[in-house]
Amino acid sequence: MGVISLSALDLSLAAFLLFLLAVTSFRIGLGLEKRMAISGVRMTLQLLLIGLVLKVLFESVSFVLVFIMSLFMLLIAGYEVWARQKRKLRGATGYLISTGSMLVSSFTVTFLALTIMVGVDPWYTPQYAIPLLGMLLGNTMNGVALASDRLTTEIYNQRGMVEQRLLLGQNWQEASGEIRRDCMRTGMIPIVNSMAAAGVVSLPGMMTGQILGGSSPLDAVKYQILIMFLIAAGTGFGVVTAIWLISRRLFDERQRLVLDSLSNIRGR
Repeated sequence: MGVISLSALDLSLAAFLLFLLAVTSFRIGLGLEKRMAISGVRMTLQLLLIGLVLKVLFESVSFVLVFIMSLFMLLIAGYEVWARQKRKLRGATGYLISTGSMLVSSFTVTFLALTIMVGVDPWYTPQYAIPLLGMLLGNTMNGVALASDRLTTEIYNQRGMVEQRLLLGQNWQEASGEIRRDCMRTGMIPIVNSMAAAGVVSLPGMMTGQILGGSSPLDAVKYQILIMFLIAAGTGFGVVTAIWLISRRLFDERQRLVLDSLSNIRGR
């Protein structure tokens, strides 16, 4: 059985459910109706646009086009991570750290998957490269954003304790070690929970999509297992890299806490 095509009416009915939810939000005073409407319209336009772009990429199989698309995805993901933080590193540093940590983790893991595990030829075949990178970037982005936001917030909120430890002779790694470990756990918990629930509580998106597309359930399961392992590795290494780089910016070479590097701080 092939893929059942969806009509505009089918999508409209699904959108109507979101409209009903927005009305409910308005009636009970949640205040989310405007955000729901904007997010729904934005999602629709973005997915339609990416559908057209992917159609061109799949037909051309061009390394240059795949590279440009991948770079665009990375830059947007880096901005999303930076924008979600309440207390950001000043200047372009925060954005560069967010982008760099995902570049090191997601791109490396994706390259290894394409060249060694999947073994597609050429390795930059867009049908495999773009979806794999997209899933890795999306999950790594969430993990890095959660961990980075908590790190800067907790360091600021517990600055007194951190500075006391520094005065007692601890270096910056020892003084902030517990906070950094908690932040890393925060960034990794979502993917760990997803792995624990996969196949029991939920059927992951890629597996569901392949089954709906007519693939064998066993083949879909194999790909999903591969993807979950890759996402976990990419997220974990991305979180560790981001936390380390941000921490280094919060302490100077004389082992002092430097909170002036954070935005939204007007003195102490």
